[in-house]
Amino acid sequence: MGWILATLIAAAAQTGRNAAQRRLTAELGTMGATAVRFLFGLPFALLFLLVLFWVPPSPLPDGPAPGAASLPMPDGVVLAWTMLGAVAQISATALMLVTMKTRGFGVTTALIKTEPVTLALIGAVVLAEPLGLARMAAIAVATLGVVITSGVDWRRGGWKAAALGIAAGALFGLSAIGFRGAILALPFGHSITRAATILALGLALQSVLMLAWLALADRAALAGIARHWRGSLGAGALGALASLFWFIGFALTAAANVRTLALVEVVMAQLVSGRIFREGASPRQLAGMGLIVLGVAALIALSVR
Repeated sequence: MGWILATLIAAAAQTGRNAAQRRLTAELGTMGATAVRFLFGLPFALLFLLVLFWVPPSPLPDGPAPGAASLPMPDGVVLAWTMLGAVAQISATALMLVTMKTRGFGVTTALIKTEPVTLALIGAVVLAEPLGLARMAAIAVATLGVVITSGVDWRRGGWKAAALGIAAGALFGLSAIGFRGAILALPFGHSITRAATILALGLALQSVLMLAWLALADRAALAGIARHWRGSLGAGALGALASLFWFIGFALTAAANVRTLALVEVVMAQLVSGRIFREGASPRQLAGMGLIVLGVAALIALSVR
């Protein structure tokens, strides 16, 4: 069950990256803080791909091991899937950072984790990955926990922030579908090779798109990114690490499985929220997190049968 370990590593790295990006938002603005995860993540992705290129190839059960003779070349189909994932991820990240301005770090993380429902529906239709009633029930329990954990006051305009967070979650789900589609569309390769290839390709596309946007619409953010390069470098490194392990997870199992297990990020975010951002957790939020853990545990139990 390598996808479980890969997902847990990705969730921890993503929590750290989100925290770093939230701090940068005040200095760089929403789009500037969005850009750093891609611009500063790309060098790390290329470095990892370069390391794979020089690893001597050897046979492994799920395909050729990483190596110069086994790096797959993306075609038009792979590029299309990757572009879908790249654009959706850019949009989702921007909406997430906007939501964090009005909702807490932990609450925003909980809101965007409503994505498993979107993933289940899109994955079943687009990638023919039906989950069955038992897994759908596990996803429903976990998602109910997310809604309870969010603690949104719907009577005082809280629905607006909630809508942004849920939209971000849906777009993150769509990006997962796109990147998994790209990984599966590669002609051959070990799961790590496939993940690293799509990671580098996706970050390259996102960097070009973000540089073009900032050059045309927000040059001040470009200057700010240059001034705050140290913090940006940390966010980029964590982002590249998180994406690599997300992609490894996508290469090993259905996207809905990965993203549902990734709901443990809500618990991680609550810990970071309390210790770093001084945001406490109410009894209602703790109860919601209990449902999240229950739903995730059920999904894991169903996956290892």
